[in-house]
Amino acid sequence: MSKTLVLENSLPEFTKDRSRAIGAILVELGRLSPLEVEKIQQFASKQNLRFGDAALKLQLLTEDDVNLAVAQQFKYPILRKGGEGGVSDEVIAAYQPQSVAVEALRVLRSQLGLRWNTPNERKSLVILSSDRGDGRSWLAANLATVFAQMGDRVLLIDGDMRHPRQHELFKLNNSVGLSALLTGRAGKEAVVRIHPQLRLFVLPAGFLPPNPQELLGREVFDLVLKMFASQYDLVIFDAPATSEAADAQILASRVDAGVMLVRRNYSRAAQVKSAMQNMAESGIHVIGSVINEYGS
Repeated sequence: MSKTLVLENSLPEFTKDRSRAIGAILVELGRLSPLEVEKIQQFASKQNLRFGDAALKLQLLTEDDVNLAVAQQFKYPILRKGGEGGVSDEVIAAYQPQSVAVEALRVLRSQLGLRWNTPNERKSLVILSSDRGDGRSWLAANLATVFAQMGDRVLLIDGDMRHPRQHELFKLNNSVGLSALLTGRAGKEAVVRIHPQLRLFVLPAGFLPPNPQELLGREVFDLVLKMFASQYDLVIFDAPATSEAADAQILASRVDAGVMLVRRNYSRAAQVKSAMQNMAESGIHVIGSVINEYGS
C-alpha cells in the first residue's frame, strides 16, 4: 500500500476535498473509462476495499495514478513530467512527491528551518557548490518545490548567468529573466508561476550578459532582492560554481544564508575547502552542508 493511501485515512475529514471521487478525477484525467470505474466500484464493494486498492488489484491503475488522484482530493498538486507544461524528470519533488529522495529533501527542509535562528532570517537562501555538475541546480529546484508544497510562497531565482539550468528544469522561456531585471529591461512580469495550485515561482537567468559579476554587484540587485523578500516567504538562489568565478561569492554576500553542496565521489576536497574558507572570510552565513549523490 502506498504512503499516500495510508495518509488518506489518517487525515481528518475537513482536510479533504470530497467534492469529487477518485474515479471521477481519473476519468477526467483520461486514466479510466466510466465502465472501468463501475467495475472497480463493484469489486471494491464485494471485497470491502477502497477504490484505489481495488483498482490496483484489478491492475487497471498504477500506484502513481492513485496517488495523483488522491493528491487532487487533498488539493496537493502533482506536476506532469515532460512535455508542454511539464517539468524535467530531475524535478522529482514536483511529480513524484512520495519518493524516498523527496523524503530526504523534506528532512533537509526541516533542518534548514531549525538552523535559522529567527523567522526574520528566513528570507533568502543560496545553494552553493565548488564545481559544475555537483547537483546544485537539481537541489535548488527540488528544495524550492518542497518548500512550496508546505504552503510557503517561494521564488526560485537562477543566479547563474553563465550556465543557467532552471529554465530547462521547469521548461521555461529563457529570453527574459534576472539579467533583464537587473538592467531595467524587464519587471516582475519576468517571474513565472509554475502551477496555479502551487505557490512556486521561478525567475530564469535570462539572456546571458557579458558582465554577470558586475550585475550581481550593483546596488539594483539589493533593491530587487528587498522587493522580492517583501513579496515571498522564501527566495532561493541557484548560484554559479564557486571555482569558476567570483559570482557565487558576490551573490552569497547579499543573501541571508547559504548551503554548501558536495557531490559524493565527484567534488574535489581542495576546491570545497577553498570555497568554505572564502565564504567564512567574507562573513557569509553558511548554515549547513549537504552531501549529494545526484549531479546536474
